[in-house]
Amino acid sequence: MVTFHLDKGSGVATYVQLVQQVKHALRLGLLEPGDRLPTAKEVVAELAINPNTVLKAYRELEREGLVEGKPGLGTFVKKTLGGASFAEHTRLRKSLGVWVRDARESGLDQEDAEALFASVVVDAFRGERTA
Repeated sequence: MVTFHLDKGSGVATYVQLVQQVKHALRLGLLEPGDRLPTAKEVVAELAINPNTVLKAYRELEREGLVEGKPGLGTFVKKTLGGASFAEHTRLRKSLGVWVRDARESGLDQEDAEALFASVVVDAFRGERTA
């Protein structure tokens, strides 16, 4: 099950943060088809937000074909977004962890590391050399 958290200072709408977190969980294999999302009531109790915000996020995910609401039962994952296996994610996460530690030891702060990483990812998916 996914556990939601909010970054009130991000400037990103609350419902969008919920949608993004579900999508991240789908990409990382933390949620799989058939898994139930927390009920709106559970999310409201956990985050102290308006129930309509949760329902808006779930409607967006349903519109995108990622989840399906079943009256009286809850909202369930319909499909995943992950392209690699959980084992592959684990291997890559470990490798990336080494890179992040190296970046910190080199004097980069979190924003520097995120900017560098994003730049390399963009270049790699454009087919440009990253070295």
